Amino acid sequence: MVITGIYYALAMFAAAAMMTWLLSWPFALPFYILAVFCLYFFRDPERDIPEGEVAVAPADGKVVAIKSDQGGAQRVSIFLNIFDVHVNRSPIGGKIACVKYQKGQFLVASKESASHSNEQNIITVQAEGTSVVFKQIAGLIARRIVCYKKAGDLVGKGERIGLIKFGSRVDVLFGPEWEIAVGEGERVSAGSSIIARRTAA
Repeated sequence: MVITGIYYALAMFAAAAMMTWLLSWPFALPFYILAVFCLYFFRDPERDIPEGEVAVAPADGKVVAIKSDQGGAQRVSIFLNIFDVHVNRSPIGGKIACVKYQKGQFLVASKESASHSNEQNIITVQAEGTSVVFKQIAGLIARRIVCYKKAGDLVGKGERIGLIKFGSRVDVLFGPEWEIAVGEGERVSAGSSIIARRTAA
């Protein structure tokens, strides 16, 4: 459980108690429902991290796009709805070379334009012979991106690095030394689903 969820839930429970005391329990019911939803939304289950030269999904959700550019880079885009776990994890182990915040819009995160137009946090992880970039991207509802790490930190594959509150998107950018292992429409789980395999040093 992410501590933020406990704070939100306590606030909702307090509001519910106040409404029950001032009026009656039916008026407080929406606050009780919101409190339970906060506890559910900010859940943080343990995951089995696969071994080997693989990259794992940095977020739970649905793969909505797989794109390649002329330079050989490949992008995997994952859309998170409000019912997915929103804790983000590092796709590979290594050293965080850069954490860059980019201002932007709050378009619907499932749309292709969100990849470049929305507010986002861009994280680059370097390992021996490779680097992987992934973006925490805000959505229509998500207005708060949280990152626990900074440049220079060492991270393990599948390690928790932050979260995005409510519906959002995570993009992962791979170089030509990686082979994508998922397809559009697939659902993935952060830290445990393999989304790419290393094919060259």
